[in-house]
Amino acid sequence: MPSDKAKPNKAGDPGGSKGKPTKASSKKRASNGAQESPPANKQASLNPQEPGKGPIIVKKNRLPILGLGASAGGLEALQQFFDAMPSDEGMAFLVVVHLDPDHASILPELIQKRTAMKVETAEDQKVIRPNHVYVAPPNKDLALLKSKILLLDPESPRGHRLPIDFFLRQLAQDQGENAGCIIFSGTGSDGSLGLRDIKGSGGLVIAQEPSSAKYDGMPSSAMATGMVDLVLPPEQMPAKLSYYFSQSRSMGGASSEAILDDAPSLAPLQKVLVLLRDRVGHDFSYYKKNTIIRRIERRMSLQQIPDVEKYVRFVQANSDELDALFKDMLIGVTEFFRDPEAFEVLKKVVIPELLAQLKPKDALRVWVPGCSTGEEVYSLVIVIKECMAQAGKDVPLQVFGTDIDSMAVDKARDGLYPANIAAEVNRERLGRFFTEESGFFRVRKELREPVVFSVQDVMKDPPFSRLDLLCCRNLLIYLDGTAQKKLLPLFHYTLKPQGILFLGSSESIGGFPDLFKALDKKWKIYSRKPASGAMRLMIDFPTGPVTREGGKGKAANAALALGEADLVREAQKLVLSEFSPALLLVDPKGDIQYIHGHTGKFLEPAVGRASLNISSMAREGLRPELAAVMRRAQASGREVHSPGVRVEINGGHQYVDLTVKPITQSKALRGLLAVVIQEVAEPTAGSKGKARRGPNAEIQKRLGDLEQELQHTRERHHGAIEELETSNEELKSINEEMQSANEELQSTNEELEATKEEQQSLNEELATVNTELQAKIDELAHAQDDMKNLLSSTEIATIFLGNDLSVKRFTPKASKLVNLIPSDVGRPVQHLATNLDYANLEADAGEVMQSLLVKQREVRTKDGIWYQMRILPYRTMDNLIDGVVITFTDINQQKQAQTELRELYDALKKAGIQREALFKEQTKELEHARDLLGKKSGDG
Repeated sequence: MPSDKAKPNKAGDPGGSKGKPTKASSKKRASNGAQESPPANKQASLNPQEPGKGPIIVKKNRLPILGLGASAGGLEALQQFFDAMPSDEGMAFLVVVHLDPDHASILPELIQKRTAMKVETAEDQKVIRPNHVYVAPPNKDLALLKSKILLLDPESPRGHRLPIDFFLRQLAQDQGENAGCIIFSGTGSDGSLGLRDIKGSGGLVIAQEPSSAKYDGMPSSAMATGMVDLVLPPEQMPAKLSYYFSQSRSMGGASSEAILDDAPSLAPLQKVLVLLRDRVGHDFSYYKKNTIIRRIERRMSLQQIPDVEKYVRFVQANSDELDALFKDMLIGVTEFFRDPEAFEVLKKVVIPELLAQLKPKDALRVWVPGCSTGEEVYSLVIVIKECMAQAGKDVPLQVFGTDIDSMAVDKARDGLYPANIAAEVNRERLGRFFTEESGFFRVRKELREPVVFSVQDVMKDPPFSRLDLLCCRNLLIYLDGTAQKKLLPLFHYTLKPQGILFLGSSESIGGFPDLFKALDKKWKIYSRKPASGAMRLMIDFPTGPVTREGGKGKAANAALALGEADLVREAQKLVLSEFSPALLLVDPKGDIQYIHGHTGKFLEPAVGRASLNISSMAREGLRPELAAVMRRAQASGREVHSPGVRVEINGGHQYVDLTVKPITQSKALRGLLAVVIQEVAEPTAGSKGKARRGPNAEIQKRLGDLEQELQHTRERHHGAIEELETSNEELKSINEEMQSANEELQSTNEELEATKEEQQSLNEELATVNTELQAKIDELAHAQDDMKNLLSSTEIATIFLGNDLSVKRFTPKASKLVNLIPSDVGRPVQHLATNLDYANLEADAGEVMQSLLVKQREVRTKDGIWYQMRILPYRTMDNLIDGVVITFTDINQQKQAQTELRELYDALKKAGIQREALFKEQTKELEHARDLLGKKSGDG
């Protein structure tokens, strides 16, 4: 299991990315300011033969596939992410968001504006290609098979769907280490179950920094699983992705089966394991070599440290990284009813047989090593409870869940799980065994009481014994052969005859067929076989916790290293532990809150359901006197002392002085009782005789008083019994009414639960649609601004009229021709005063509405400026007529030019006439002269 929150690297840490990546940058990021990742075209930048310095290898022919999950507020995060994501990193992205099943999404178009990668809606049977973004369509579940998209119809299009969880599980199963997921903004907890599978397969898990998300429900729920590798704002994620999926490390033959200690090239790896053992107290040398290498490689990639020697120095200086590596080593991938068919076999075959074998008053004992956060433990208890109900038995149940991860054990103890476990636990079981608490489900008392969770290392801590069922699923697959050979005989020893061993589907009993008999080969359920004495001698029992301090010299000189205050404190501890009497702090009900000293002689667990009540645990002889002294102390409020109480102990007896004192001084302890049990020597014969001396009259009087008091007590007791019987009958009647009302409320609650889930799902879908519509509105606003500027820049006066010839819109230029102000929108055009020397505007507009033909006229303003007026129909995108558009184009200069041309033409025409008249006159004169010359020549 990883840590609850893997924080971004601080400044100066290896792997701290600097700057914001851009689309143009396809280079691999440097891990810090002084260290850059090797170029992509080089296979190795380090000497592969040098011990501890494996080469950096670019993973070729690898297609990382990232699942991006988002809901309400996720569009903004996706846009920020793709703004910073380079378009040539060789990755593929599949986006799954909560969509209204009846709404056509425009999400692909919105994302396409933010990236140069091709963005398309996911299609069935589509092969995933690098540098592509695929968006899941509405009302479809997304699955993968060999990098091919499969679209499935959801079981319920409405209601509490978990499309992100479904897809991430499919992605993990199909891609393994090549998979990754990012949980963006959203409400609810969708994705927090699916990311467990991504993590379990060795993939990368990233969550959006909650402070950067509009809705932090989904990121916070993902972080609560403890399996998130990185928590980052969207714009910082691409740099980490680029480095993580582009680099790999070879540390001395990951496929080799050589023992770690005998591999010189793995010396730095051994150093890391030693540092890890010193930090957490657990030895991981029992883990499989390949598993250890992959986990360390993964942490190196996350921290952007390409050299294993530098990583050793990094973990020496950063204890937080050792904690994160410890979590990565564990990876507690679990869920409720994992492999449901296996649990059905347990319910129908195995557990009924175990219940039948139990003797009267025997408890059913179950141990679940490697329980992680407790889902499998509670799944077993649910199945056992159901089997008991079917068999009509109420058998004492003791279930032990252990794990080496203390944080996982704490979560198991808390028994609080996200709401999306509804995908794993059916509605009937949820209603019976869980209560809902503000988006979470908590296990009921009935489920929690029989379970004891504790931190335990199966390799070194003593095991539980006399077990009926041992459920060890998916723990052995991480351990090497040596560890498995140690654990399987140990498991055999802990089971009762005919006890059951339940392993994971990928595990087996290996070389121990003489210890276990297969009951179900498919689901790896085995029954214990009797073993020979020689086999018992082979059992390697754990010897206890590993000593953290090394050498005797440290222990011998420890006292010399203590300061004065420490020495006083240690001396006080020694005095309290060795010389003080047993002390117990109990509440007014008698439940023990604190124990100091050794109380085993006087207290022992009672038979039946576990209880910490001091009266129930007191040994014979001490119980009645203890109850009486506690009553007197509570009634009087003062210390009460009872000397010489005889306590029966293991066939013998011990005398003690009993003191009970109400605590009033300390505010923190006020209301509790201090019970002090002091061992004393047996009273001598003389002291016993003193108690018997005294006059007979006094003894007789005392006996009479006691008999009278006893009689009164009997009468009061008889009356109390009668009142109690009456009260019981009334309470029984009330209880029946309450049960009836409770059933009705339960039914109503289930209906409200279903309605709430549907409303939550609908709210998420509406939020997504609202975000898309908001983006569309922004686009329309930009388009409107562009159109307004375009119309203004053309300086063409334009008026838009509706079907009723009322003003819809106009440009600033039009207000100079027609007296328009913003409040005139909606007024009929005939009500407007114009500056045009033209009275047929309304009639021409109406004619265009009827004929749908364009009408053009030249009109003049009252101050003599000419305009070209065009009236044409207003057509919508659906080719519907919704009014007319009137445009006025300034043609005054053209008119002036026409006038000048006409005047020039008239002048030229007049000059031509004059020239023609002159020509005719000159012609006549010439003819007259010619006639005169002819006459003269005739006369001569």
